[in-house]
Amino acid sequence: MDKFIIEHLYLAYSDGVEALKNISLKIPSHAVTVLFGPAGGGKSSLLRVLNRLNDLADVDVITGSVLLNNGKEEYLNVLDRRIDVIELRRRIGMVFARPIVLPLSIRGNLTYSLELAGERRKDVLDGAVERSLKQAALWEEVKDRLNDPAIALSGGQQQRLCLARSLVLEPEVILLDEPTSGLDPISTIKVETTLDELKKEFTIILVPHSIQQAARTADFAAFLLQGELIEVADGSDLFVNPKEKRTADYIEGRFG
Repeated sequence: MDKFIIEHLYLAYSDGVEALKNISLKIPSHAVTVLFGPAGGGKSSLLRVLNRLNDLADVDVITGSVLLNNGKEEYLNVLDRRIDVIELRRRIGMVFARPIVLPLSIRGNLTYSLELAGERRKDVLDGAVERSLKQAALWEEVKDRLNDPAIALSGGQQQRLCLARSLVLEPEVILLDEPTSGLDPISTIKVETTLDELKKEFTIILVPHSIQQAARTADFAAFLLQGELIEVADGSDLFVNPKEKRTADYIEGRFG
């Protein structure tokens, strides 16, 4: 079943930049879908459309539909101005390229949003902390220092803490915008391995930091160039046998 059905999506910013041009794309549930291509292709703009973070940008025009599976065969149009955006972002979490931890303890980073929502039961909070840290493959590294400042963690650990912070709300979808761009190879492998496990429970949409990462992680892949969707296919096919010349040229390093 598809988690998102995107139809004829067009997005232009007030500076005249056409970020997305008539994008139609289906994103399957419980898989890693990779959006790849050179800078300025529209990848991050598309991610931000999916949980309405583009509301915070200077958007001039947005048309088309972004349908989110609402259970069975029901779909919610993410672009409908009447929907509860806060609830939408609980269902669709996002992790950015640069890990930004709260000036709190490791535990506090994870319980903050739950407490903000009114949860006060210690057993529930403790359970959520352990569950999300295990899902982010960070529990064994920090379980004995949950009260330490989060800022004391390494860069790779901070990024996995940001992932855990997204998971603590039990979303349905996780959006990741170059989450390993500033990490060392060992931390990058840990994050990629974590994503392979997480897709069993969540739908994951990833903007990778390199073509190599795209090829390693993609169950499905979509190549975007200057706001246009050029090609979409299974990851195992697209990176080995792309159908479009522009896709092949990019994968083979002829531009970008």
